Amino acid sequence: MLTTEQLASLRLNLLKEKEELTERLNQNDHYGLERGHFHESMGELSSYDNHPADEGTELYEREKDIALNEHSEDQLKNINSALEAMEKGTYGKCEVCGQEISYERLEALPNTLYCKEHSPDQVVSHDRPVEEDVLKPDFGKFDMDDKNETVAFDAEDTWQTVAQWGSSDTPSDLAFSEDNYQDIYTESDENIGYVEDFENFVGNDMYGKEITVYPNAQHEQYENALDKEGIMTSFGDLPAYEHDPYVEDNEK
Repeated sequence: MLTTEQLASLRLNLLKEKEELTERLNQNDHYGLERGHFHESMGELSSYDNHPADEGTELYEREKDIALNEHSEDQLKNINSALEAMEKGTYGKCEVCGQEISYERLEALPNTLYCKEHSPDQVVSHDRPVEEDVLKPDFGKFDMDDKNETVAFDAEDTWQTVAQWGSSDTPSDLAFSEDNYQDIYTESDENIGYVEDFENFVGNDMYGKEITVYPNAQHEQYENALDKEGIMTSFGDLPAYEHDPYVEDNEK
């Protein structure tokens, strides 16, 4: 059972913490939440001319303010409940089992009304933001395993089409630099309308014969890439009997 000195010390700590919390909430307008729309805390009138990344940062800060405000208000509520329990003479006893709460626990957490075994905060929440259910990768919640990859126009292709019109990415966000801002999006070099690179400059008749190469920029890039790697095809080198007739004799 708590002694008179222990109870007085705990009461003093509670009153001091209550005063500090109340002053803090008054000074910062409950973390700026009493100022109305969060633009007011930034001195902005609207989101119209702000960069999406800046808006995301401010939204994160606003959510953090809400969480901090809820935490502070919960602390204040618990302090008031502990002071009321002192007035009723029930302070120091667990509200669930009625057993004495150790002084060491009350000294560390003077606003508690529960023993360690019956504390309501023992369960760690595993709740996640609902946005994670629909915004896993940039293009939505879809299974992108290689084994399930498809050449059909899927969600990833949809995102790439939209991203061509611009996003908040910059050249510094990419693993490899791009020469054109229009190419700053995921897999911007992916072929559109065809699968293999050579399909863009090779044609044949309706019977699969009369194969013809139509020189263009893609054809030149394709040949340069093969020459750089020293191979004849993008899917591997040709057998020797097919490879040798096409390779120049360096000794000559």
